[in-house]
Amino acid sequence: MTEGLTSSSYDLRARLPGPYGRVYRSSTRTVVELHGEIDIAAATLIGAYLDVVTASEHEVVVDLTHVAFFDCSGLALLCRARRRTRENGGRMWVVCGGPAVLRVFRAGGVLEAFGTLPTLEAALAAD
Repeated sequence: MTEGLTSSSYDLRARLPGPYGRVYRSSTRTVVELHGEIDIAAATLIGAYLDVVTASEHEVVVDLTHVAFFDCSGLALLCRARRRTRENGGRMWVVCGGPAVLRVFRAGGVLEAFGTLPTLEAALAAD
């Protein structure tokens, strides 16, 4: 399920299954760029990839800019990724400017815990 995805921080590049995005390296951070509809079906497929990234990378950016739909399954997926990243001594940033996606973070009561950023550039430059 995760073939094509390596744990080497110097060669971490892969397309996520289906139309759900890609994983790539940008300077010192690993970017997980998600696309389309992130629902329970997508979360099931994407979860294994996020587990590999959060087990091996310490600076992770999840970019939701290209996400059209995001539900509680996606939020649970990101909560798990954030927890795993922090347990491994890392940090995670979430890029999200869409009001529909932000509404899910607010409804889940985690908007402030994630501290979402409006652009990928802001996340790559964040401390």
